[in-house]
Amino acid sequence: MLEHYFPILVFVAMAFAFGIVLVTAGRLSGGRNPDSEKNSPYECGFSPFESARLPFDVRFYLVAILFIIFDLETAFLFPWALAIRTIGWFGFIAMALFLGLLVIGFIYEWKKGALEWE
Repeated sequence: MLEHYFPILVFVAMAFAFGIVLVTAGRLSGGRNPDSEKNSPYECGFSPFESARLPFDVRFYLVAILFIIFDLETAFLFPWALAIRTIGWFGFIAMALFLGLLVIGFIYEWKKGALEWE
């Protein structure tokens, strides 16, 4: 039984060794020549306005939730529509509950004002 896993072990060992060889070669052959331009934080080509340690505005999280809502809806709606005849009423009710949860999330987004852009 364990002899079936030996090729996987060899593959993992070779990948690990290959990674170590590449990192070591990069450190040995790459020169250390930092300057102020290389060490500066990159933010769209200009200096940052504020500290990077400030918390994000809640609108970023609301937009992320909104993306997940619509992304999940479309990802699950197409396979469900193709298999609706074979899954029957159980599949229909399960998808109705799923879409109901997504509608609740959409209403939450709407109430929080994530759809209003300034």
